[in-house]
Amino acid sequence: MRPGLDTQPSATTFDLEELVDRAWSGYVRVPHFQRDFRWTRADVARLFDSIVKGYPVGSLLLWVRPAPKGKIHLGQLEIDAPQSDGAFWVVDGQQRVTSLANALHPASTHDSRFSLAYDLRTSQFTPQPAQIDPWIIPLPVIFDLQGVLTWFSKYPEISSHLQEATSVTKKLRQFNIPAYLVKQDDEAVLRDIFDRMNNYGKRLSRAEIFSALFAGPEEGAGERLNISLIAEHINESFGFGIIDDDTVLRAILARRGPDPAREIRSEFSDESRRGTVEFPGEDRDAAYQAGEEALRLAVQFLQNVAGVPHFTFLTYRYLLVVLCRFFAHFPEPDIRSLQLMRRWYWRTTLAGPEIFKGSFTNAMRVLCSRIRKGDLIGSVDRLLEPVGRLDQPMPDLRRFRTNEAVGKMALCALWSLKPRSPRSGQPYERAQLTEVLTDRPTAADAVRYIVSQRIAPPEYRLWAANRIVVPNDLESVDEILSRLAQYPLDMEENRWHGVLASHAITPSMAQFLANGDVSQFLQTRQEALTTVFRDFLQKMAEWGFENTPPLSELIIPDDEEEDADESS
Repeated sequence: MRPGLDTQPSATTFDLEELVDRAWSGYVRVPHFQRDFRWTRADVARLFDSIVKGYPVGSLLLWVRPAPKGKIHLGQLEIDAPQSDGAFWVVDGQQRVTSLANALHPASTHDSRFSLAYDLRTSQFTPQPAQIDPWIIPLPVIFDLQGVLTWFSKYPEISSHLQEATSVTKKLRQFNIPAYLVKQDDEAVLRDIFDRMNNYGKRLSRAEIFSALFAGPEEGAGERLNISLIAEHINESFGFGIIDDDTVLRAILARRGPDPAREIRSEFSDESRRGTVEFPGEDRDAAYQAGEEALRLAVQFLQNVAGVPHFTFLTYRYLLVVLCRFFAHFPEPDIRSLQLMRRWYWRTTLAGPEIFKGSFTNAMRVLCSRIRKGDLIGSVDRLLEPVGRLDQPMPDLRRFRTNEAVGKMALCALWSLKPRSPRSGQPYERAQLTEVLTDRPTAADAVRYIVSQRIAPPEYRLWAANRIVVPNDLESVDEILSRLAQYPLDMEENRWHGVLASHAITPSMAQFLANGDVSQFLQTRQEALTTVFRDFLQKMAEWGFENTPPLSELIIPDDEEEDADESS
C-alpha cells in the first residue's frame, strides 16, 4: 500500500490580490502532471461573476516545495521565476488560478480566453471590445483602483457609475480564497491525490490520463514535447485551429498500431502491450515527435487537397486519426494516391459512421486496421472498398448548423468559392479563420446571418441560404445586408459582382434583398447553394470513377511479360 501524507495539510486563505501577485512573481507553479488549461472564456467570466457576487469558488490544494529559477508559463503568461524554497505547486485549482492570474494581467488581451471586461451598462463580465468603449472597463483596469480613477477622469460621461466600479474593484481585490498547504517529499503521493480528486469530480480525459502516466520526471518537463504542445505547433504552422487533446492522442496511438482505442497503460512496454507492436523500442518522446510529423502531413492533406481549411470544418474527428496513420506509414504518396485518398475522405464523410455499425470508435478501428505498413496501394484500396459502391447522397441544406456534419460539409463548399469581404472586396485568408475561431468548438463565429432571424420566415430560418462565411468581427449583420442588397458607392461594380459570386449570390438575388423580398431571395439562393454543394461534392468524391491505382502499378516489367508469354 502506498504511504499517506507525512503531515496533515494546513488551512489558510489568500486574498485575490496576494494570490495573483505571487503568481505574477513566479512563486506559483503548475506540476507537469497537471491537466492542461481547459476552461473557455465563458468559464473564466463565470468565475469572476461568482467572485463579485461573493459566491464560494472552491478551495485550492497547494504543494509547498522548492522550485528552481527559470522561465515558466502560466496560461499565456511567460514569467522569469526566481528560485524559491517554498513555492506553491497547484495540485487542485489550476483552472481557477490560471484564469485569475491571466485575466487580471495587463497582457490579457493576447489571449481571447482571458480578455475580459466589466460592462457598466449590464453589470456583467464580457469580452473586451476591439475598440475602446468607456462603459466597458478592461479587467486589469478595474482590478487596480488607481487605474479605475484614471479611467473615470478620462471619460467623465460615466462618472455616475464610479461607486459601482470601485465596489467591483474592492470585491475583487479583497476576495478570500481558502487553500490547503501540503508539505510532502514523495511526488507519487501528490499524483495519487491529484488522480483521486479529479476522478471524484470531473473525470480526466483519456489524453490527461495518458499524459499523467507518461509525464516523466519534473526536471526538464518544460522542454519536453507534450500533447497540447503538439496541437499548438500544428495551429502555429498551418492555422488549422487547436486540435483537441484526445484526438491528438488517438493520432499518436494510430500511428503506432491499428487500434487507437487500445489500453494505454502499457503503451511503451513492448512485452506487456497487446496487439501489433509496429515500432518496437520506441519511447514516449520519439512517439510524440513522429506523431506530430504524421499530424502535420494529415493536416496539409486536408487543407491543400481535401478542401478542409480549419479543424472546425472537419466533419468527423476520427477521420483525422485515420489520415494520421496513413501518412505515418506513407509520408510521400504519389499524386494518384492523394486523389484517391481525397475520394475516400469525402465518400466516407458522406456515408457517415453508420456503415461501420454506427460507432465512431468502431469506424476508426476498422479503417485504421485497413492501413498496413509497406502496402500503399492495398491500403488505399481497402479504405475505399466500403464506400466504393455507394449511391451519391445529397445532404439536405434546409438544416444548417455549424456543429453538425451537413453544416461542416456546406462550410467547406462555401469556402471553396473563396469568399470575399463585403466591406473591402478582398478574399478572406485562412489566417482570418484561425484568428476568429481561436478556442471555438465550432465555426459559428465565422458564419453570419444575411437576414436577421426576426425577419426571416420561420420555415427558412435553418436554411443554409441565410448564412454567409464572414470570418471578421468588424462586419455586422446590418452592414453585410446593406452591402449585399445594393451596389456600394465605395466599390467598383465589377468587384461588387465578384463579392456576390464568392457567396453564391447573383445580382438578381441581390435585387430581391433590396426590394425586401426575403422569401424569394432565400429560395433562389438555396437553389444556387444546392448546385454549388452538389458540384463541390462531385469534384471531391468523384462518384462514378474507377478507383484504379497509379499508372506505375499497372505497368508490367519486361521480364514479367516474357514469363507470361512463355507460360501461355
